[in-house]
Amino acid sequence: MPRTKNKQKKLHVKKGDEVRVIAGNEKGKDGRILAVFPEKERVLVEGVNMRVHHDQPTQDNPQGGRIEREVAIHISNVMILDPATGEPTRIGRKRIEDDSGGRWVRYAKKSGEIIDK
Repeated sequence: MPRTKNKQKKLHVKKGDEVRVIAGNEKGKDGRILAVFPEKERVLVEGVNMRVHHDQPTQDNPQGGRIEREVAIHISNVMILDPATGEPTRIGRKRIEDDSGGRWVRYAKKSGEIIDK
């Protein structure tokens, strides 16, 4: 019988990571990840893929109007930036030993520098 739990893929980015868009209309732009949606495999990148959203008037915003905000893009269209060089890099995972016994960290394939501090 096939397993049904834990079908989500392990994602290569986390909230707060600096990334570069590598495909699509926004190709070449850099930004910080604001949110990750693992079930949809999409990310929200600061200042990338801006769209106009029409807000209805509310008590918080009595004027309403048109507001520009980011829209999610597919996670395969972003690459994490290497902390050493600032260039896009693939990531790997390795286990490092520390006081609590050990933990998994992400590292940049180009420079070998650890991404998770």
